[in-house]
Amino acid sequence: MTNTLSPTRASELTRMTLGHVQREYPHSESVRLNSDADLAAPRCNHPVFFGSYDWHSCVHSYWLLARLLACFPGGDAADDVVALFDQQLTAAKVERELEWFRAPGRGGFERPYGWAWLLRLQGALHELDHPRAALWGRNLQPLADFIAGQFVEYLPKLGFSVRAGAHSNTAFAMLFAHDYAVETGHAALREMVAQRAEAFYLSDAGYHGWEPGGEDFLSPGWQQALLLQRVLGRGDFLEWFADFLPELAEGRPASLFMPVEPADRTDGRLAHLDGLNLSRAWCLRELSLSLDEFDSRRAVLQSTAQRHLQAGSAHLRDDYMGEHWLASFLLLALGY
Repeated sequence: MTNTLSPTRASELTRMTLGHVQREYPHSESVRLNSDADLAAPRCNHPVFFGSYDWHSCVHSYWLLARLLACFPGGDAADDVVALFDQQLTAAKVERELEWFRAPGRGGFERPYGWAWLLRLQGALHELDHPRAALWGRNLQPLADFIAGQFVEYLPKLGFSVRAGAHSNTAFAMLFAHDYAVETGHAALREMVAQRAEAFYLSDAGYHGWEPGGEDFLSPGWQQALLLQRVLGRGDFLEWFADFLPELAEGRPASLFMPVEPADRTDGRLAHLDGLNLSRAWCLRELSLSLDEFDSRRAVLQSTAQRHLQAGSAHLRDDYMGEHWLASFLLLALGY
């Protein structure tokens, strides 16, 4: 398969995503309730990000739309994306989103996964070359500022990295936070992420690859490697990477190199495994870029990325449990 999107395929993904970013139900949310008022419909509590099954998936669906608008500004659905952003990314609606985060007991809401994607979205708006992009970004900035501040406050308190293969994964969140900090010049966030990444992961060596778990959509090992690729200098990273996966050239540990297959794609948690294939493809592709052209490990990473990409991209629309989020990880895997 090709590793780039055609305009036709990009339009298909845009249309698919527009079909669920304002689909309110089914909806899933885990949050502390402070009163009966918190039992309101999703669009009342989250006037911007109420669709796509859950808050974080809605946020990264907006990111997907922003990236496709940037890469395919003449797409046949581009006007619909602009209309959606004009309607949803308003100062008043963002302020209501921010009020939800500021309420008592909400310090853990969408931490860290949704936080990370919100910063990713704001970074995409920051880079978007469109006449309306500056307004959208300006409207969303208060929420991005709040979440960036929450990261800076939270990370020093986190005594141990969360190495799970799902939403709580620390390396994934810090990776997106780092990218945002670099893009926007947020020095305090960048320094905090670098400091905590080294504290959490720099001493890791001889990774055994005891993954995946049955409900994973992230690879803890590949995620931490990609994070350190970002925060370390190239020489320091390559030295660490060689110690972390000393048998990479031989494709070991084997569990890190084998695509996976969900048994039931109508089960939202089991369907995570399609996302694991795509998130691995993303990590593997980007990690390969750190290696010299004639390094045998580079070919191993690239061929493994391709197998995972093929496995994950075939199932974007099998069921709504995958449809509402998998395309975002396809874009990551393709480098958009």
